[in-house]
Amino acid sequence: MELSSDRVVATLEMSQIKSKDDEPFDGDGDYESLPPHVSVTTHMTAGAVAGILEHTVMYPVDSVKTRMQSLQPDPNAQYRGVYEALKRIIQTEGIFRPLRGLNITMLGAGPAHALYFACYERVKRSLSDVIQSGGNSHVANGIAGSVATVLHDAVMNPAEVIKQRMQMYNSPYRGLWDCVQTVTRTEGMGAFYRSYSTQLTMNIPFQAVHFITYELMQEQLNPHRHYHPGSHIVSGAAAGAISAAITTPLDVCKTLLNTQENVALNSMNISGHLTGMANAFRTVYRLGGLAAFFKGVQARVIYQMPSTAIAWSVYEFFKYFLTKQQLESEAGPRPV
Repeated sequence: MELSSDRVVATLEMSQIKSKDDEPFDGDGDYESLPPHVSVTTHMTAGAVAGILEHTVMYPVDSVKTRMQSLQPDPNAQYRGVYEALKRIIQTEGIFRPLRGLNITMLGAGPAHALYFACYERVKRSLSDVIQSGGNSHVANGIAGSVATVLHDAVMNPAEVIKQRMQMYNSPYRGLWDCVQTVTRTEGMGAFYRSYSTQLTMNIPFQAVHFITYELMQEQLNPHRHYHPGSHIVSGAAAGAISAAITTPLDVCKTLLNTQENVALNSMNISGHLTGMANAFRTVYRLGGLAAFFKGVQARVIYQMPSTAIAWSVYEFFKYFLTKQQLESEAGPRPV
């Protein structure tokens, strides 16, 4: 998720900091009147926390999404909706089954999002200075998000492969390490990046649509760019839902490449392993027509709405909190 570096909210000593109108800064002041730069460490720490929470809080729904995107699911793994799927999985496979694969997701999400946010903020600030003299530029935001996505997905893609294989019904793997060893032995290291191009093709437009939607929502809900957690939550949820719905076809293709559904591929007389986005698109269409590209769209939207809302609000809060601590430390103790 793209978060603007000039949106830093830091609570400073009320008696020392004045706004443009010489009124004390009360925590709802303009973003433009706040310190324009935040340390790379702050961006990385806030991004890592936001990324881990984003992926873990809604993880059971993500597990349902992966199963609902299966092109030829087992009869025991066919679900009508998210709630019904979660209920059946817990009843038939155990209460912890929807959390299977969470460990690798947490291990990947922390460093992936830390690098993502640090890269995004740096590139965005540099481009904004050139394109719009430091102002908010949608072009700069889009390019920065795209560059950061390439880096993020390079770290996260192997974790996605392992996670989705462990989420599938009747997954043959005993655990994280067994999955890594088995995939490496039978398919080679390349299996962990088989869906990388599809992931990028999905995530670059996802991030572009997400950020543009978020900015448009902010212009309506928070035109003065005050620090307002409620507007971040609502705007983030709307942006996540719209971008998730639009990019669902690419997510279905990514899931197929990651999981290599044996039943589906065998029915198509495909031997070996399916590779490439073009092949994935053709296979999905031949197996289910246009409707197959939107399998799991409900679960994807339900997952992304709160996830993006969480990421925006958590990221902004930790930037606020960490910057506050840093500035208070630099200012030293107040004179008695």
